[in-house]
Amino acid sequence: MPDLLWEDVQRLFEPDGSLLDAYVFDTTVADWQNFVDLVRSAGWWFAYSEDGQVGRLPDRVEGVLARSGELALLLQVRPVPEVLVNVHFFVEEEIEADFDPRELRGQEQLDAVCVFLRAVGRRLGKPVVLTPENGPAYPLIGYDLAADQVLLLGS
Repeated sequence: MPDLLWEDVQRLFEPDGSLLDAYVFDTTVADWQNFVDLVRSAGWWFAYSEDGQVGRLPDRVEGVLARSGELALLLQVRPVPEVLVNVHFFVEEEIEADFDPRELRGQEQLDAVCVFLRAVGRRLGKPVVLTPENGPAYPLIGYDLAADQVLLLGS
């Protein structure tokens, strides 16, 4: 049984030209390392770039975070082929990723987003929220640690 049904949340993902942001708050270098290790071990396609130049994702994330103010650091992840997640190494204290709502067209893609949010939340032991672009205070859906499920949070 899926966490959420497409018909219950479809209205939250109507494309309007903006992205959707996923956040994990109050993170540490260890959380970032756990996140990167999850991406490597989950079998998802991923690519890493620095200032647009594709490179090898370093084994240790400390060096990446140390350069976050100097370079545009990006980790792209595809939990399924139709959904691209862009993870930005902006600050140590927050993992931020974005999704293009145009890629969320039905139950299959919604399930992939839920799998991603749940996997990240479980691995880090923290809630994960999906919000409108630059709207961390306005969660739409999110992984609830106590329920071990992705839930509808917004209206």
